[in-house]
Amino acid sequence: MVYKTLILIVEDEAGISNFISAILTSNHYQIIKTKEGNEAISMMASHSPDLILLDLGLPDIDGIEVLKAIRQWSEVPIIVVSARGHEREKVEALDLGADDYITKPFGTSELLARIRTAIRRNKKAIESDDQSIKKFSVGEFEIDFEKRKVRIKGKEVHFTPIEYKIITLLSEHAGKVLTHDFIIKKIWGPYTNETQALRVNMANIRRKLESNPAEPKYILTEIGVGYRMIESN
Repeated sequence: MVYKTLILIVEDEAGISNFISAILTSNHYQIIKTKEGNEAISMMASHSPDLILLDLGLPDIDGIEVLKAIRQWSEVPIIVVSARGHEREKVEALDLGADDYITKPFGTSELLARIRTAIRRNKKAIESDDQSIKKFSVGEFEIDFEKRKVRIKGKEVHFTPIEYKIITLLSEHAGKVLTHDFIIKKIWGPYTNETQALRVNMANIRRKLESNPAEPKYILTEIGVGYRMIESN
């Protein structure tokens, strides 16, 4: 028997729920669904889905409360799917542990790509618990964690300690948006506000890393939210 990835859809609009269900079923995913937040929490515990697609505007409790509740005991990938497009709400969901955020309306290919990325990243995270990752590579960019060296096209490039910390943090979460606040707290500590320092360091990193810093291909900007390192090879 072939195991099918199980996805929990938490969406109160029947049309959207049925649309997502049809897409996932036709792409060989197994689905369960609910329109209520409290039931979603129960289904998470009883069915152990591989990924959750979570709407924020639910009839009983806010989707943010569902996210908080699940993150108290599970690291299951959660993709927020919501009509709320405000940056503040994206940042809040990501800071609370959402793996990604898709704003309605969205395309079929985008939804499927985000799901594949989240599941793949979670699998890598589980595997890395058993063995330390020694290298990260994507395109012509490589980080050697053991030697603390970064290479572009095989040539070593010097980064300051802060710059190195930033790119390794992004590489550890490759494929996921890291908010400005998350990066600042991880690099400079919880009681600082180094927004300008982050901006300056990121500009320096891109100048060294990207062939065209104005059109980056390794570290992407999510405007008003944060940065995303593209996935490793």
